[in-house]
Amino acid sequence: MKTLSRRSLLHASLGLAAAGTLARPSIANAAATTATAWWAQGFIPDEDAALRRVVAEYEKASGNTIQLTIVPFAPLRQKIVSAITSGVVPDLMDATPGESTAEQAWAGRLVDVTDVVETQKSRMTPTAPLSALCYNNVEKRRSYYGVPYKCSVRPFHIWGDLVEKAGYKRSDIPDKWDAFIDFFKPIQHKLRAQGMRHVYATGFVVSTIGGDPVSTFDQFLIAYGGEGLVTPDGKLHSEDPKVRQAAVRSVTKLTSLFKEGYIPPGSVNWNDADDNNAFHAKQCVMDLDGTLSTEVAMIHDKQAYYHDMITYAPPLSDEGKKFPSVFAVNLAMIPKGAKNVPVAKEFAKFLIEPKINIAYLKGCLGRYLPVMPSLIDHDPFWLDPKVDPHRPPYVEQGIVNPTIPYYFVYNPAYAQVETEHVWEVAQADVVNGGMTPEQAVNKALKRIEAIFAKYPIQQA
Repeated sequence: MKTLSRRSLLHASLGLAAAGTLARPSIANAAATTATAWWAQGFIPDEDAALRRVVAEYEKASGNTIQLTIVPFAPLRQKIVSAITSGVVPDLMDATPGESTAEQAWAGRLVDVTDVVETQKSRMTPTAPLSALCYNNVEKRRSYYGVPYKCSVRPFHIWGDLVEKAGYKRSDIPDKWDAFIDFFKPIQHKLRAQGMRHVYATGFVVSTIGGDPVSTFDQFLIAYGGEGLVTPDGKLHSEDPKVRQAAVRSVTKLTSLFKEGYIPPGSVNWNDADDNNAFHAKQCVMDLDGTLSTEVAMIHDKQAYYHDMITYAPPLSDEGKKFPSVFAVNLAMIPKGAKNVPVAKEFAKFLIEPKINIAYLKGCLGRYLPVMPSLIDHDPFWLDPKVDPHRPPYVEQGIVNPTIPYYFVYNPAYAQVETEHVWEVAQADVVNGGMTPEQAVNKALKRIEAIFAKYPIQQA
């Protein structure tokens, strides 16, 4: 397993700690009032309890009331769309799914929260505020329309005990992308020879459902050099030979793994939680999934959590270079039409106040990372593998190593690309439609070009 360099973390947070002493934002002394907030339900009960503690602390400090509604992820998505469409909105919303902020900002339906972001922006890792800097097509400008309050990346999750059962050492795991993925192929065969007839090398999601296959493909694309598919100016670079080559390699790799039997056949129908379940059942030796949800779900199984499972930051590219991980930033957003914008902003400021924020994230058992690197400096909760073996490589990937935002931050057109699962359809075209990867990629890029034509962005 890779080890986190404390020096590299210090470098990553250099200058952030100098932003000033940790101080609570000012709390309004006006007459007490109520604001409504809708939040996505946590993956584990600890997350909801941690959020409720933040609300209680704010209410005690301010005298205001936050009428908090916690809703499961999928229903919340529908609830947000319905509210914004009808105009009957809450004061503050957890942006669910992640592309909501970019989509609603484009339509001019969100309140500018630059004043909230600026209170902690100097402390944030650069990708965090960048992820909130969305284009407003009504006003023809970019601004901050979401408040970053936590973040995550997409590490690999490995059953170290199965690697060893197959006759390998954990130190044998290669440090380059294709070699790393291919390492698990013979492990599948050796485990099946020992009686594990239903085990697979990987748990990659290749369905056209949910967010996992989208994020998986994006990470493959970047690993193969296609990072520049969409640039910060919102432009699509579908004609870039490097991007096209990376797309072909990604489609080829994922479809080959599936056709050769190294991905469970049921993966074509998996939703976001199914790969987690398959991993927990030891149906796959390795998986690529966002946050530490895979590990945290088994935190009470001490043998599995502290000894058998490995969290592994992505290896180097095949050329031996570091490449960025997709950085998922959770944002709080205020819809236009909110009745109590001042309290909504004040609570958002409170949520990202450093001491409040880090206590909240620890309450979530470290499943999410802080958007402010200096908050974890010298903290064994995050950095000491003896305290927790999974958080240090997670910190390495998300805080120390390079990151980029999701492409929909640059242009909400990519949100539609994701909704249509254009890249996943390309994989299906190869597996079931008889296309070559090159043909499938050409078809996909033509569709992406048509989508982007609907989202022109004027440059300042």
